Amino acid sequence: MFTASPQLRSVLYRPSLLALLAALLSAVVLLAASFGLAMHQARQEESAQMNAQGERFLVRLEQLFGQLRAGLDQLEAQPLRGCGPAMIEQLRQVNSRFRFIYEVAYVDDTQICSSWWTRQSMMGKPRAPDIRGPTYDYWLNTSTQPDDNLASLMLGRGDFRVSTSRGHLTDVVDLPPGGSLLVVLDQGAKAVPVLGAPQTWPPTPDWTPTSVETLITTQDKLVYRMPTQSPEYQLVLITPRNGLQQKITGAWWLLVPASVLVSLCIGILVLQLVRQRQSLGGELHGALRRGELKVLYQPIFDLNTRLCVGAEALVRWRRPDGTLTSPDLFIPLAENTGQIRQITDFVLQQLLEQLGHLLRANPHLYVSVNLAACDVMAPRIGRVTAKLLALHRVAPRQIAFEVTERGLVDVVVARNHLQALRDRGHQVLIDDFGTGYCSLAYLQTLPVDCLKIDKAFIDALGHDAASSGVAPHIIRMAHALQLRVIAEGIEFESQALLLKSEGVIYGQGWLFARPLSANKFTELVTGGRRSAGRRTDDVA
Repeated sequence: MFTASPQLRSVLYRPSLLALLAALLSAVVLLAASFGLAMHQARQEESAQMNAQGERFLVRLEQLFGQLRAGLDQLEAQPLRGCGPAMIEQLRQVNSRFRFIYEVAYVDDTQICSSWWTRQSMMGKPRAPDIRGPTYDYWLNTSTQPDDNLASLMLGRGDFRVSTSRGHLTDVVDLPPGGSLLVVLDQGAKAVPVLGAPQTWPPTPDWTPTSVETLITTQDKLVYRMPTQSPEYQLVLITPRNGLQQKITGAWWLLVPASVLVSLCIGILVLQLVRQRQSLGGELHGALRRGELKVLYQPIFDLNTRLCVGAEALVRWRRPDGTLTSPDLFIPLAENTGQIRQITDFVLQQLLEQLGHLLRANPHLYVSVNLAACDVMAPRIGRVTAKLLALHRVAPRQIAFEVTERGLVDVVVARNHLQALRDRGHQVLIDDFGTGYCSLAYLQTLPVDCLKIDKAFIDALGHDAASSGVAPHIIRMAHALQLRVIAEGIEFESQALLLKSEGVIYGQGWLFARPLSANKFTELVTGGRRSAGRRTDDVA
């Protein structure tokens, strides 16, 4: 078992140093966590902005395409054909009726006439459409073409053409710097940039035109796929992620003061706790010197005869003002500071002074003492007990030692020292069995006489709790290993009867008696009676 050196222990018990270490460690953790949170928030904000921008673009583009199709539908529905004055007037009416239509033209094999009868047409030379659909054809002027007077987007139906200019498209799509609007053709095989710079296509190695994912994030760009009503093409918006690092840094600096403040609070809290703990350690040292610690005895009964067969020695700390300090508070502290050895020696000395005559008069009676891990891992306690037993003329079999599973850190070392105690004549009990990590394989090799079942498993008996079957399992296992069983924390007669039916012979708990002073315990044994239950006058 690992034990800290005195130099290390003195360093670790410096309140200011521990508080500084706690503050620094918490600051590192909190700053790292705040950076992660800032990165997450920046990415969430970036994705939300891109989604909102893409949806807004899509609505505007659908409005633009809708007007172009509506203009073509009206022209196709009217009976005029050819390039007469009536046709030109019809073209001009459609041109003026729709906001996003920049030019309207009639084109057949022999002639071209436009709504711009006073100036040169933007339509350019006739060529095959970039997209040929069942109703509409599409011509795209890519952003790499130098002539800004060409139509940026042109739709055709039959002999009619309508177009929108690059200026109209720019008004509709407020493209961010470095961004591009692309029209994806041929089932995702080709992309034509109609606004912005050309982009590498496909934008990701796993790009699929049928994916339902609208926003794709790469290391350096955001790709927003805009679903359209036409199966012939897709619209894709690509923007760089230039401002992500600035957003992360900005969000992180907002969280830094809070992280530093919290780490300072943690440091102050640790400082107070360590000082309180050291103060408690000093008070415990004084309590041992002033005799404020008291030993009480929790009787152990035979469940069949209901006669007392022994007791567990318990230590309590009652301060001069009458307040009790919980053993759960000062025992772990004593284990850390090394004072637990002094407490164990005190308990042994007190019980032999108080109950030595009772033990000599009742050879069947025994008292068990709890051992800390430091005494389980060293031979010291055997020598101390031997001297006290010789002084008070008490048999070694009447002093038992209880160890917890958590105290068996090094099983090999513990086995040797526990065997040495048994060789001297002491019983060895495993306390709170089932709450630690002592496996069955180790238990078979340990020199143990008895298992004590933890109160939590006794409380679960007769209920539907998941742990209700643990106690019967421990009982059967102990019987298979020929070990005695003591049930702790029995509070109800129904528990005692159920344990008795499972083959448990011994038990302790408030059903029989609370922890008693030496005088009350002596009266209980010599009077041959069972305590009348939870009587307050039996408690020291």
